[in-house]
Amino acid sequence: MGKNSKRQSKRKVPEVTRRDQVFVGLDVHKRDIHAAVRINGGEPVTTVMPAKAEAVLAYLKPYRPGLKKVVYEAGPTGYSLARALREEQIPVEVIAPGKIPRPAVRESKSDRLDCRKLAEYAEKGLLKPVAVPTPEEEALRQMARVRESFSNQRRHQKQQIKSFLLYHGLPEPPGLSHWSREAVVELRNMPMSDLLRFSLDQLMDMLVMIEARLAEVDAKLAEVLKTLHPKEVKRLRTHPGVGPVIATSVLAELYQPQRFDNSREIAAYVGLAPRVMQSGQTRKEGPLMRGGRAALRSKLVEGALVWVHHDPFARKKFNKLFRSTGSAKKAIVAMARRMLVNLWIMLTRAEDYRPAPCRA
Repeated sequence: MGKNSKRQSKRKVPEVTRRDQVFVGLDVHKRDIHAAVRINGGEPVTTVMPAKAEAVLAYLKPYRPGLKKVVYEAGPTGYSLARALREEQIPVEVIAPGKIPRPAVRESKSDRLDCRKLAEYAEKGLLKPVAVPTPEEEALRQMARVRESFSNQRRHQKQQIKSFLLYHGLPEPPGLSHWSREAVVELRNMPMSDLLRFSLDQLMDMLVMIEARLAEVDAKLAEVLKTLHPKEVKRLRTHPGVGPVIATSVLAELYQPQRFDNSREIAAYVGLAPRVMQSGQTRKEGPLMRGGRAALRSKLVEGALVWVHHDPFARKKFNKLFRSTGSAKKAIVAMARRMLVNLWIMLTRAEDYRPAPCRA
């Protein structure tokens, strides 16, 4: 760190005025930040500094009169740096890594080269920023993802218990498919050797612990949403197939829904937009474009199944999609996309669900 500070203090900074065009690319890591400064399209000047907001602010100070944009990739370091720079009125954008231009031929890669390319692409307007959440929005999203983690652990633990029974030739109690209370009691009392009983009890105790943690998170989420988004939760739940879990996930992952301009943008963000392949007069829709959270897509598909079951128009639309595609899977994914667009419209227009044709 001392060497970095020494290098930074000895650098020669040209005099920058408001007439200059300064673009800065940052490659942010846990311990250090590589920075590249590009002035008026010239050769970028690079340096390394500690991964602290105050170090970045000190480095940028001489360039402030002509500073047009500071960019860095979204990643494991989060958005705290962006929020700190914005508090000091520095124009900063966090860039979607998947949208950064990539060369057709594989080139050398290093932190120094990455920050140089970011500065160059920022100057040319080739980068697509992501929305920076507020601390409150980020905390809600984190809680939703903790819930998602516990839910996945519960599912895995149940699968592990069923695998235990299969491996040791033990019968599954009636009702274990939906984990009824009677089935759980029978698992606790099922005759087996002492060693197997000890192992199964450990698996069962772990499941109880995970379910208790999941219940705590659910209770806290309900409390937070009741304070922060009571109207939005109530509004989203007017849509058939949307319960508290889907409403929470949508609010947490689609923070600042007004930032999306149209239905295709919101579908692409979540990863429910089909990839279009067109050449001449031939046009095909391929697999879904990668993006968003797989857990949210899965929840929307589950919600779409309930929607189709309860809403006559949705069922009619699903049947039409099924006949045209020949695939129930494609049809239900299309309905999940329509549900997502409906929820986005309901949030941005402050409208409850109306049992009418989908507005996708």
